[in-house]
Amino acid sequence: MDKIIWGIIGCGDVAEVKSGPAFYKLEQSELKSVMRRDLSKAEDFAKRHHVKQWYDNASSILEDPEIDAVYIATPPASHLLYTLEAIKAGKHVYLEKPMALNADEAKQIITALNSSTTKLTVAHYRRHLPAFVKVHELLNNLDIGEVLFADIKILQARKSHLIAQSDVPWRLDPKVSGGGFFHDLAPHQLDLMYLYFGEYNSAKGVSVSQNNTKADDIVNGIIDFKNGVQCRGIWAFNVAEDDQKDECIIYGTKGRIIFSFFGERVTCLKHGVEHIYTFTNPEHVQQPMISAVNNYFLGLGENPCSAEDALRVTEIMDAFTTKNS
Repeated sequence: MDKIIWGIIGCGDVAEVKSGPAFYKLEQSELKSVMRRDLSKAEDFAKRHHVKQWYDNASSILEDPEIDAVYIATPPASHLLYTLEAIKAGKHVYLEKPMALNADEAKQIITALNSSTTKLTVAHYRRHLPAFVKVHELLNNLDIGEVLFADIKILQARKSHLIAQSDVPWRLDPKVSGGGFFHDLAPHQLDLMYLYFGEYNSAKGVSVSQNNTKADDIVNGIIDFKNGVQCRGIWAFNVAEDDQKDECIIYGTKGRIIFSFFGERVTCLKHGVEHIYTFTNPEHVQQPMISAVNNYFLGLGENPCSAEDALRVTEIMDAFTTKNS
């Protein structure tokens, strides 16, 4: 196999710029088919991106013997179904985050994977963006000494600019998204914490809807990692525009690292000396991750984010938002 031939299931807003073009711009990668339930929108996407085929059903892609892998970019409610169908069809899978509606569904995916030859990667693409690679390097080099704890603040107004816009506000319907805006944004933060600090002992949290909507708009959580690092986070989606914040501070015995999850700058403060690192993200922010995925499917590299890693993130999200009976 000298290249991976792809199909996209769900060519909506995320696939438009963040991810979709990478599949036909990368070497050893070809985008053959796209699918969307609205056939006219699938056709529009295909013609603008010079894709040969478009459909309003996933089976046409999954039954195509030329297609090696699928990118599942639908809302989370359909991740389980489409992933199980792709595994049954023998297609490799690049699966959008969050991996599934909840940890139980994520475990079903892993069970199916373990009985197949399918390769699967979850789209925690910030792992491969330069700012977060730099943070990982600073931590590994002990630039701030031994890490003590991390503090996450994601405070957004009701119409957050961090949330991808879609024709239907499905992100606020827990039956479709798994929760609310927390379930859309928190995987980015929690996956990086898991990447940086590893396995955890426990995760506990509290979530409420302060505006009496179906989705919780404020979530608090604490993670106790096995290496002794503590992480606390707050996600609120009801603050005033002037109070919006996107920040993580990692504290160590010699200093701290400050960065934004949606920015391109990392600050390292050590013994009162400030070091600032700036980066420019690629036009298609998922392209570095998709490149690594393509190589993994070709047998040329390791899995950049396994289903087991994504399960841990899903379990933390469940722990933060599941109501006690």
